[in-house]
Amino acid sequence: MSARALGRTTRSKAGHGPARFISNISQRSPLDVEEIKAFDRWTASPKRFSLEASLHPDHLSDLFITLPTRDGTRKPFETPRISADLPYGHHLAFFHARRPESLLRADGTDEDASPPAPFLRRMWAGGRIKWEENNPLVIGRKATATSTITSVEKKGFDKANPKVFVTQTIALSVEGAAKPSITEERDHVYFPISAEKGDRTPRAVANVPASVDFSFQYRPTPVTLFRFSALTFNAHHIHLDKDYTLRVEKYPERLVHGPLTALMLLETVVFNHPKVRIQTFEYRATNPLFVHRNLTINGVWTSESVAKLWCVDEDGVVGMTGLVNVL
Repeated sequence: MSARALGRTTRSKAGHGPARFISNISQRSPLDVEEIKAFDRWTASPKRFSLEASLHPDHLSDLFITLPTRDGTRKPFETPRISADLPYGHHLAFFHARRPESLLRADGTDEDASPPAPFLRRMWAGGRIKWEENNPLVIGRKATATSTITSVEKKGFDKANPKVFVTQTIALSVEGAAKPSITEERDHVYFPISAEKGDRTPRAVANVPASVDFSFQYRPTPVTLFRFSALTFNAHHIHLDKDYTLRVEKYPERLVHGPLTALMLLETVVFNHPKVRIQTFEYRATNPLFVHRNLTINGVWTSESVAKLWCVDEDGVVGMTGLVNVL
């Protein structure tokens, strides 16, 4: 899988030299000289790291009880079984960085895949996941996630509105396995800490299907967001601190996690089609989704093996779109 181009940008592959980047940025960029140099050093340096996790059923039980598709209120609660396949997308609750609080950024995020200052504000933009059906991650086994930053793209530098898109490619492997069980590409966008918050009017999303074949509705609460933050060891204030979200980020409420919505898209497919065998999943965040608002995840089959997915709030705002390919 290759990372998608996200708008017209100048692109640097991780590990390539920075010479052209310096000249491109410095012409009309709001960054100062030292920030430009730091950015180019970061772009040129190899960025690869590994995280290990034991796919413990107790941690997975906590995730199950957090997800409205599995918490026992609509279907009987099923305890995760050791040696069973890890459910689709549930690796998102594992493989988190462990950093002391003193090393987190001011908004509670970690720096593992982040560009240097001034790009200190992070949003989850989308991603792609591929599963190897005959080589699954297994509950109760140890596994490793090896991340490599494979794409760095800049946008808006010539318009005094710079942002940086970063794609990590992550190979997730069971301990001792020769090949990965899951290959994931994860896209984040980073903004300068001082960037204007701009117009918060929701963006229109094109090509949303008019028909629905299956759906799932739920209402994320502060408890939902707290539990998912705890499970993913994610201290980003935008999910937890209402005052910060209103005062600093200028949003009306705390935001639902991008990976939680992505996981709920997958969960909606599995909830409605328990025997489904998912091969690939791609998704894109299109608008923020907020706590205390009813969310409906819809799906429509466009062929026997492909379903379009989208998550819409109670006002009709589309917060995420997705596509699954099944076997």
